[in-house]
Amino acid sequence: MRPLRIATRASELALRQARLVQSALAARGVTAELVSLKTTGDKHLDVPLSAIGAKGLFTRELEEALIAGRVDCCVHSLKDLPTDSPPELTITAILEREDPRDVLVVNDAIVVESLKDIPRGSRVGTSSLRRRAQLLAARPDLDVVELRGNVPTRLHKVDEGQVHAAVLAAAGLRRLGVHQRIDVWLEAPAWLPAAGQGAIAVQGRIGDERVVAALTPLNHEPTATAVRAERALLADLEGGCQVPIGALAMPTAHGLVLHAFIGDPSGRRLISGSEPVGDPPERSGERLAAHLKSRGGDEILASLRGEQRLPSPQPQ
Repeated sequence: MRPLRIATRASELALRQARLVQSALAARGVTAELVSLKTTGDKHLDVPLSAIGAKGLFTRELEEALIAGRVDCCVHSLKDLPTDSPPELTITAILEREDPRDVLVVNDAIVVESLKDIPRGSRVGTSSLRRRAQLLAARPDLDVVELRGNVPTRLHKVDEGQVHAAVLAAAGLRRLGVHQRIDVWLEAPAWLPAAGQGAIAVQGRIGDERVVAALTPLNHEPTATAVRAERALLADLEGGCQVPIGALAMPTAHGLVLHAFIGDPSGRRLISGSEPVGDPPERSGERLAAHLKSRGGDEILASLRGEQRLPSPQPQ
């Protein structure tokens, strides 16, 4: 049998994530090869993600190759994958989640132990409206600036002093083997990551029994349960890179609890809440989304839709 063709972005982090899938398949006797592709988000590094204005900035080209049959599956950072999947495709496996938290990486000239220790007026870089909103809510005295590029590029910009600090995902730093660069952990639920952050999703074609049979054993059910709740909330809030939304299902002594917020990019208004995760987990995400909307989330969405031409909700 020919090797499974795995589509991946060409960045070092994306390749490492795809190799994790490749290795897991090899451990089960399945041979796979990587096919690297450039996505829209990779081609426009000088433009803020929120300004590009489309969903699937880091996934669309991979999905198109999968639909066309040029590859057999795609490996994505789950946080990059839109909740409205093409009808031909499905998530066939979600690998065990790496640490989902955000972290601060700080220039060596600054010594900090927490976000509050960063000097007033410091430039803090991020390409995420979610991170921008939380930064400005906690520290409106900071200069939050756009920071694009892969992880090594962003670390280099911190080292050069182009920014004094940057907010990054712990998962990416750990997978690249540079977790020693972490200066401050941004703890949940006070600070929330993107829905699905830290999880790797493998996407296949519906009805492709050979690929589904190979990939299904890689699924990590506890991770899948948590991210199903997070992504249901994201879907109900019409969330993408144009809307500041954070979500994380966290284990407690009494089971999973979903925490989430929706905010405006200025950080002046953040609405947060939590909901126990039941069965099915999607229902918990939908309930929490409705709760956030009822407390002002609808007004935030309407405002952002007017400013950025977000799609209007479709009748159910």
